[in-house]
Amino acid sequence: MIVSSAFAGKTYAVLGLARSGLATVATLVASGARVVAWDSREEARALVEGQAELGDPMEIDLAGFDGIVVSPGVPLNRHPIAMRARIAGVPIIGDIELFALARPTLPPHKVVGITGTNGKSTTTALIHHIIEQAGYPTVMGGNIGLPILSQPPLEPNLHGVGVYVLELSSYQIDLTHSLDCDVAVLLNITPDHLDRYEGFAGYVASKARLFAMQSAEHVAVVDYIAYADLDVVDDAPEGLSMFFIDMVELPGLQTEWPALQGPHNLQNAQAATAVAKALGIDEPTIANALASYASLPHRMQAVATRNGVLYVNDSKATNAASTAPALAAWPAKDGKARIHWILGGVAKSDNLDECVPHFANVAHAYTIGEAGHMFADLLRPHMDVDDSEMLSAAVRRAARIAQPGDVVLLSPACASFDQFRDFEARGDAFAAAVAALD
Repeated sequence: MIVSSAFAGKTYAVLGLARSGLATVATLVASGARVVAWDSREEARALVEGQAELGDPMEIDLAGFDGIVVSPGVPLNRHPIAMRARIAGVPIIGDIELFALARPTLPPHKVVGITGTNGKSTTTALIHHIIEQAGYPTVMGGNIGLPILSQPPLEPNLHGVGVYVLELSSYQIDLTHSLDCDVAVLLNITPDHLDRYEGFAGYVASKARLFAMQSAEHVAVVDYIAYADLDVVDDAPEGLSMFFIDMVELPGLQTEWPALQGPHNLQNAQAATAVAKALGIDEPTIANALASYASLPHRMQAVATRNGVLYVNDSKATNAASTAPALAAWPAKDGKARIHWILGGVAKSDNLDECVPHFANVAHAYTIGEAGHMFADLLRPHMDVDDSEMLSAAVRRAARIAQPGDVVLLSPACASFDQFRDFEARGDAFAAAVAALD
């Protein structure tokens, strides 16, 4: 756990007591801060009794508080806490901002921050893997893995200083004001989460703040289209070192990296290579790490091969833009489409436009969930479609039709909340359905 004198004697409210909220309470209390915590769930409040005072920041007097720490899931554009905090003159922050405030009291280290609409988790894990293979002390956190405040502070070793690798959603960046990343990465931007922003421009501005918080001598790794068309570094300080992702030379061939297939993973590998080079890691180490990297669960994860058919769990693909690269990863072979595509759930749009260029790679589609009927109607002019409704039925039907050399791909292009708790539960259900096949 990170403990810092930066919080000693200060007073914070913590709203939301899930994993990051509990880690925040523990860090602040251990650091000598007064903490008033709240969650609408009684069982969550019980977890901090004896550590923190209990009080709803919508009801208590906020005068004299140094900050209100909220979960990234709190919609600041709609939640009344935003106005209440503004009236009280108290900043709303997240656990990443607390980490940023604690940095001057931590042992010497560097921070790599990764954002983007798609590919964040894979790129974060890949960067962490490369740094680990190079021998540096490193942890990853933020929007992936354990909350960053719950992890021990990194101590330098013979190889150099420790490196914190943070996956950052736009929501987390919105709650962060002083995170000066030694290397900041923006992978791509496509419309997403627009219910939280004033149109696409507001979403872009949120992502771009990662560069605006950097110091002039630090490094920006950025998608060229975002740089040229969306002006994402306009508010960044002059003097940033720039790497354009699609111009990064890779230390080897993509065919040598089993867990990094498809055009999206080519971009992820280029971004991770740029970060590694910025940190001074040599090319042989980068090449070996790219080859030894293993897929994250639910992200182009090979779960089984049965009767010559590969089953791939890409449940993390919750929009069409993130599904499109998966469809491109297995092109038609000898004129034969090989992908049996399972898609559907809670749609984020009424089209699959980003996927259209790869329809020729799909032998058969199996639609599920709330958007299943809509997507079945949309896809029938282009391919054979089975409106399966349920994920388990889709897996069974695909298994009956697929031939050796084919791929059964769960890449839903939708959120999961109609039938599953989250994308992890959906991916686990897919793996279980595959395991249950005769």
